Amino acid sequence: MREIILDTETTGLDPTKGHKIVEIGCVEIWNKLPTGKTFHRYINPERDVPKEAQNVHGLSEEFLSDKPKFKEICDDFLAFVSNSAIVAHNANFDMKFIISELEAAGKDQLKVNKVIDTVKIARSKYPGSSVSLDALCKRFKIDLSDRSKHGALLDASLLSSVYLELCGGRQGALDVSNKEKSNGPSEDFKSKTTKRESRNFSLSNDEIDCHKKFITEKIPNSLWNY
Repeated sequence: MREIILDTETTGLDPTKGHKIVEIGCVEIWNKLPTGKTFHRYINPERDVPKEAQNVHGLSEEFLSDKPKFKEICDDFLAFVSNSAIVAHNANFDMKFIISELEAAGKDQLKVNKVIDTVKIARSKYPGSSVSLDALCKRFKIDLSDRSKHGALLDASLLSSVYLELCGGRQGALDVSNKEKSNGPSEDFKSKTTKRESRNFSLSNDEIDCHKKFITEKIPNSLWNY
């Protein structure tokens, strides 16, 4: 199953108050394993970036001023996501911004398979514990050395590792469905198997005599003497 791990960085917390996306990052996984394919864009929000937001992601108005607007990248984004499931940490936050930006761009809404919130999964597995991305990375011993600030693609990549662990780790990602099982060796294995002739392991008379002598002299009262 194809899933897209998604993260966004924004100018604030609420799109209904005029806040916008400034960065979007996606990581593709198939059957819970990353494929190496990603989608990443910095976005000109066409508005100021409050200091509080800059402290989180480090993206200034100056840096973003020459970046494309969301309406200029949304077709590429929609093509990458396609109808796959979306996985996000606190998914409601990211999805409300995506929906708002698509509406402003005059685009149809995402026709995704489903939206999976890793915060909800983590809370059900670890009630009472912190389920921030940092806390979960530390729990699963995922390297955080590159995360001095939030970044959409970096956080999506970290979340892909966290999601894999929440789903049971690497062993849980293996495909062991009945349709993959067989009752015997595959034809490919059979074709590569070399038939070996049986070997003769019979003992010579000298070897038999040496064995008897060893038992008699070295193993007193041996069962082999009876």
